[in-house]
Amino acid sequence: MGLYPIFVEAGGRPVLVIGGGHVGAEKVRGLLNAEADITVVSPELIPEMQEYKAQGRITHIERPYQESALDGGWQFVMIATDDGAVNAEVAAACNRRRIWVNAADDPKNCDFILPSVVRKGKITLAASTAGASPALARRLREELDAYLTEDMPALADLLAEVRQEARRLGIKIENDTWQYAIDGQLRVLLAQRRYGQARAHLIARLGIELTPAPASGGA
Repeated sequence: MGLYPIFVEAGGRPVLVIGGGHVGAEKVRGLLNAEADITVVSPELIPEMQEYKAQGRITHIERPYQESALDGGWQFVMIATDDGAVNAEVAAACNRRRIWVNAADDPKNCDFILPSVVRKGKITLAASTAGASPALARRLREELDAYLTEDMPALADLLAEVRQEARRLGIKIENDTWQYAIDGQLRVLLAQRRYGQARAHLIARLGIELTPAPASGGA
C-alpha cells in the first residue's frame, strides 16, 4: 500500500459505520473521540452500541447493509463486518461513488487504514505497520504510551499558550529557538506542576518578553 499519513478533521462530519458488533464499537469509540457525526447500519447492536444510541451519540439504521445506505453524503465509510464478500461489495460501491472506505482487518478493501493511536491532551501519536502486523502495531502503541509522560500534555498546552501570545504581539520565534527552549528543566517544572516557574523559564530561554502568568498559574 502506498500510504501517506494524515490526520483528518472529523468533527461534525457524517461517517457511516457498517456493523454493530465489537469491531464496530471499536470504530465508533475512535470516531466519538474525534466528534464525528456517526450513523451505524446493522440489524442488531451490542450493549455498548445500544448505550451510545440511547445517549443520542449515534444514529442507528436497524437493517442489514444495502447499497442505498451509501446515499447519505458520507465523508467516509467504516466497514466492521467479518464477511469478506460484504467488505468487497461495500468497497466497490464506495469506490464508484468516490467515498473513502476502511474495512477492518481487510487492507485490500481499504482506501485508508487506521493506525494504533495514543492520545494525551493535545498530543496524538499514531503508528502503523501498513496492516502487516496488528501485534506489532499494538506493541508500538504501548511503547508510545509509555513515552508520553504526564508532563507532555502540560508542555503542549504551555507551548501553545506562549506561541499564541508571541504571535499576537508580532514576535517571530525560529524553530531552533523553540528546540533550545524545551530543555529538561522545563519538563521537570511541569512535572512538579510549577506552571508559573515553567512559563517564566520557557520565556527566558526563548529570549522574549511576555506578561507574567496569572497568580493561579503556580509559583
